[in-house]
Amino acid sequence: MDTKSKRVILVITDSILVIASLFISLFITFYLDRGQIPAQYSEYSLFFTFAVIKVTTFYFMGLYNRIWRYASVDDLVNIFKSIIASSFIIITYIYFLQGRFPRSVMALDMFITFFLVGFSRLVLRWRYEYLYMRKRPPAETAKTIFIYGAGDAGEMIIREMLKHPELGYKPVGIIDDDRDKKGMKIHNIPVLGDRRALMELACDYSVSEIIIAIPSATGSEMKPIIDACAEAKISVKTVPGVYELIDENVYLSQIRDVKIEDLLGREQVDLNIHEIKNHIQGKSILITGAGGSIGSQIVREVIKFKPEKIYLVGRGEHSVYLVNNELNLDYPGILHEVIIADIQDRAKIDDIFSKRRIDVVFHAAAYKHVPLMESHADEAVKNNILGTKNVADAAAKYKVSTFVMISTDKAVNPTSVMGATKRVAEMYIQSKAHESSTKFVAVRFGNVLGSRGSVIPLFKKQIEAGGPVTVTHPEITRYFMTIPEAAKLVVQASVMAKGGEIFILDMGNPVKIADLARDLIRLSGFEPDSDIKIKYTGLRPGEKLYEELLTAEEGTMRTVHKKIFIAKKQEINAALLEKEISAIERFARDNNPFQIKKKLIQITGSYKPEILERRKKSRDEKETIVKLVK
Repeated sequence: MDTKSKRVILVITDSILVIASLFISLFITFYLDRGQIPAQYSEYSLFFTFAVIKVTTFYFMGLYNRIWRYASVDDLVNIFKSIIASSFIIITYIYFLQGRFPRSVMALDMFITFFLVGFSRLVLRWRYEYLYMRKRPPAETAKTIFIYGAGDAGEMIIREMLKHPELGYKPVGIIDDDRDKKGMKIHNIPVLGDRRALMELACDYSVSEIIIAIPSATGSEMKPIIDACAEAKISVKTVPGVYELIDENVYLSQIRDVKIEDLLGREQVDLNIHEIKNHIQGKSILITGAGGSIGSQIVREVIKFKPEKIYLVGRGEHSVYLVNNELNLDYPGILHEVIIADIQDRAKIDDIFSKRRIDVVFHAAAYKHVPLMESHADEAVKNNILGTKNVADAAAKYKVSTFVMISTDKAVNPTSVMGATKRVAEMYIQSKAHESSTKFVAVRFGNVLGSRGSVIPLFKKQIEAGGPVTVTHPEITRYFMTIPEAAKLVVQASVMAKGGEIFILDMGNPVKIADLARDLIRLSGFEPDSDIKIKYTGLRPGEKLYEELLTAEEGTMRTVHKKIFIAKKQEINAALLEKEISAIERFARDNNPFQIKKKLIQITGSYKPEILERRKKSRDEKETIVKLVK
């Protein structure tokens, strides 16, 4: 049946229901009391008037533009509003025509009309759900599952599963830690108990999987749930966290495996949307390292605020190509340009800035792999120090408004070449802030989950191969945050820039890498130390047992954002720093790692390499290094 025919039937049905409602109201008011309905209220014209006015009002209130098999509370509210409006029109009409009409009849008629019309819509939904949807054949291999969480998300998931049995989910019970909910039902699915009874309940109901339906759960709340599921030998899935949801609704298509990020429980990042919009909208933004993990996510965050144009600068053509394709699909209306360039190429970088009007620069290009940079100190200097210098000099020369450099916690009291070069880059950025109209700032944070070179992909491969999972030291700790969180806070920090600040992101508490490995093993369905072994390999060259976010001299100041702090500014001798960078550039061109490390110690004053050289050195060189380190 076509839509037009359905509307005609609905209009006829409503007309009958309106007439029935008026008749019932008159019957209750007069007939039950007096034994008859007065003649003036029995005329056909009165019933006709009620029907025409109410159905016409329903039409203009949009009651016939809805798909009633999806009827909801909002639709019932709209029906009630339509009945109130139509009753007011009827009262006004009768007042001017006849002068009076029993108020008790009007009040009764309103409620009876609401009941009849509302009930008719719910019948349409019931007919769809129970006579059509639930007659669909279930999947041949339906999973018997529990839902963890008797809240809104749990209700949505259960409702969707009951509507779509062909998807292969068969919910048989709900687990919730609120004891008061035990025995209650959601869509006829009972709350069976809390997680302490999970092992027994899983056995009784032959459950093979549990879905955690608590979008607001923190990492500390998720971990005991995961542990209980692992103990009960049940596979675990979850719905997205609140920061991942586009709206407040949860759908079956969003159900996914539990990720290690869920156990870290990073809080949702709150942004000052108005400030960022003013800072980004209509501006030209250049992002170096745009194909990398952080750079590409900064692109995704920035483009939401409708810049005039985004320039994607990257050396690796494939990674930047993928980001460009993503923007073509998701943001076709916003201009963007791919620029293949190496930040070490000073002339090329200058040419890029000279031919374009650029307002804000996010400098994310860097070498960040600690052990590799220990073996290639010259490349670390060329990229992390000289490359940063090239981009910063061009930004100052061509009057860029704001320059944001992405730094790392490894720049604090560095023990690696990578960390030391990033510290020198920070110092150069701070020095430029005092001699330029450009607001130069750096943003410092720790490890990012899922980024290239992150420990998580390595652990996953090792688990897939049957182990062992390699950890350098049982006590080694690191700060972690997610890629979207880091990128959002970098964009927020760019708005706060006044010049010369090193912004420090709140990384929460440090995490033991060994604990991270154990959690990942459990999430993969294995038991650590029995199914999958953990092997300790010893600290690598340049690697610290723990990371720091501040030097002893810096200290922090609060900002208006609770997750962003500022390190107290240190005075930088710009002329001396330029001279020292020129010297270290010569050592890098000559590929002299010994002199590079020696110079990094002199520039930073805090670099203490634990392993200076693998290759053989003269006794004089060794003695000199020992004195410098001490």
